Amino acid sequence: MKYILGIDQSTQGTKAVLFDGDGRIVHRADVPHRQHINGLGWVSHDPEEIYRNVIRAVKMAVEGAAVRKEQIAGVGISNQRETTLLWDEEGRPLSHAIVWQCSRAEEIVKRLKGSEGMVYEKSGIPLSAFFPGAKMAWLMKHVVSGLPGDTKLHFGTVDSWLLYKLTKDHIFKTDYSNASRTQLFHLRTLSWDEELCGLFGIPMEALPEVCDSNSCFGTTDFEGFLDEEIPILSMMGDSHAALFGQGCHEHGMVKATYGTGSSVMMNIGETFVQSRNGLASSLAWGMDGKVTYVLEGNINYTGAVITWLKDDLGLIASPGETEALAMAANPADACVLVPAFTGLSAPYWKEDAKALLCGMSRTTGRAEIVRAALDSIAFQVTDVLKAMEQDSGCTLRELRTDGGPTGNRYLMQMQSDLADVQVAAAGWEELSAIGAAYLAGLSAGIYRKEDLFSRMAYRQYTPAMPKENREIKYAAWKKAVGIVTA
Repeated sequence: MKYILGIDQSTQGTKAVLFDGDGRIVHRADVPHRQHINGLGWVSHDPEEIYRNVIRAVKMAVEGAAVRKEQIAGVGISNQRETTLLWDEEGRPLSHAIVWQCSRAEEIVKRLKGSEGMVYEKSGIPLSAFFPGAKMAWLMKHVVSGLPGDTKLHFGTVDSWLLYKLTKDHIFKTDYSNASRTQLFHLRTLSWDEELCGLFGIPMEALPEVCDSNSCFGTTDFEGFLDEEIPILSMMGDSHAALFGQGCHEHGMVKATYGTGSSVMMNIGETFVQSRNGLASSLAWGMDGKVTYVLEGNINYTGAVITWLKDDLGLIASPGETEALAMAANPADACVLVPAFTGLSAPYWKEDAKALLCGMSRTTGRAEIVRAALDSIAFQVTDVLKAMEQDSGCTLRELRTDGGPTGNRYLMQMQSDLADVQVAAAGWEELSAIGAAYLAGLSAGIYRKEDLFSRMAYRQYTPAMPKENREIKYAAWKKAVGIVTA
C-alpha cells in the first residue's frame, strides 16, 4: 500500500498526518511552537523552530504508524498564510517571522493612505497591516536596511520557507493561493505586479516563482529521515486547503473554518469577482494551468473568544463547558458581545474598533456571557455570508464547517439559525492537512477524486429559529456593531 503525508503548519503548531491509499487517516502527530509576543503586542515565530518541528512531526507520524518508509509516495503542505519570513541564500532567517495577526506594519499602511483603491483593484484585498506586502515593507525598513548590500533576499510565506529548507537545491517557489494573499500579486494578470511591489518597496527578484498548487515542487527526504527522496506534490494556504478538503470544488460552494480566527470562503469559479461589500478576492488554487477564484471574509476572533472566556475571564475551565452553559442561559437575556479585541476585519475593516459587551441586565451572569461569546462567532460568520451572497449573486444553500469549535452543537445550531442555511459540520479537525494530502495523492495518481469525496461524513444542522426571533437577534447585533464602528 502507498501512503501520503499531509503537513499542516498552522499558527499554533505543526500537524503531520499520514493517509493510506484510500485517503483515511492512519496516524497524526502534533508539535506546538512558541508564540513570541513582546511588550508592544508584536507576534512572531522562530522560523528555525517551525522547520525543526516539521521534521519532528513527520518522524512522529511515520514512526507512530509503523509503516515502511518506502511506502510513502509523496507529501502535501498547507500553511498559515500571511505570516511573513525573510531569509538569505543559505536558508538562514534574517529575522523572526512576522505572524499574520501582528499589526506592527500599521505605520507602513498609514503612509500608503490614498493608494487603497489601486491596491484593492489589483490584489483583491483591502489595504491592511495583516497582509505580507506591508509586513515585507516593515522588514525592508527595519531589518534589510542594516544588512550588507550584497545580501540576497528571499521574501516568502511559510510554504516557501519550508520548501526552501526541505529541498537540498533550495527551491524557491510558492503557489497561486499563497501568492494571492500577499497584496503584491495581480489577480487578473496572475503575476507579481510591478506597481504593487513598487508601492511597498519590495524588490521583485526577492519573491518566489508562482506555480500551480498541484505542481511537483521538488523532492525531500526530511533531513535524511527517509531512505529515498519523495516528491512534494502540493502546496496551498491552510484555508484554501480546507476548501479543497471540504469538497467545495463547484461554483457557489462555501466553507467556514473555525480556528483562532475564521476564514469563510466561497468558490466563485474561473471568473474574477471584485467584492463591493468588504470581502477579499483571491485564488483558491491553480491546477493544471487553470485557476479558481474565491471570495473570502477573514474574522480575527472566533475560537479566540472561547480562549478569552477561559484564560482571561476564568469563566470556564475548558472549551467543552461552553455548550451546556449556552444552552442553560436565560432565553430572555439580551446581552451582546462584539469581540473587536484587535479591531474588526471582514466585512467592516475597522482596525481601531474596540470590543463591547452591551445589553446586560441583572439576569446577565456566567452562562449568558458565555452564550453571547458563542453567538458573536455565529454573528460574524453570518455577516460575511450575507456579503458573499450580495457580491456573488449566489443564494447560499449549504455551509460546510470545520475546526475545533464545530464540535459545539449549540454554536453550529445557532450558526444555522442566524444564517438561515443548512450547516454541514465535518467530522474531522484536519481539513487543511486533508486538502493538501488529497491534492498530493491525486497528483501522484494514488487517489480518485470521486472516491475521496463521496464518503465524507457530516453532522447536519437545519434552521429552526422563527424568522421574527432571528431578525430581532440580528438587529441587536448590528446595533452593537454600529457602536464600535462609529
